[in-house]
Amino acid sequence: MGELLQRLSDGTRSGVYSASHAEDILDATRESDLLVSRIDLAGVVEKEALFDRIAAALRFPEWFGRNWDALLDCLRDLSWSNSRRHVLIVENVKGLSAEDRGDLIDVLAEAASNWRTKEDSFFAVFIGAAPDLPPLDHEMQ
Repeated sequence: MGELLQRLSDGTRSGVYSASHAEDILDATRESDLLVSRIDLAGVVEKEALFDRIAAALRFPEWFGRNWDALLDCLRDLSWSNSRRHVLIVENVKGLSAEDRGDLIDVLAEAASNWRTKEDSFFAVFIGAAPDLPPLDHEMQ
């Protein structure tokens, strides 16, 4: 098992990270049991569109309430996905306001913290412009 796949499979390291591109993550996880979901936020500037893109990418149930609390509830559950290991690749966040980007990171971090205690894994990786997040490969260097 490669270092990146090993890291993404380790629930104790669940969290929110940054990476310069998605290809290494996709290559590392291709033959694994990790469920990788790409969330492309290109053109998204409003919160409602953000919630819609996330819900579509993760195939949220119809009861998803399209607000921050409902997003956290869904991310803590994910039982409909039939996977215990999740990697979210979040791309093209430049159009989001700083406030919405911060709220999204906070919600993802709280969800990751919840998963960390379940011996499962949950990683959200922001591609490109996320200088305030630790790099995914930080511990592998």
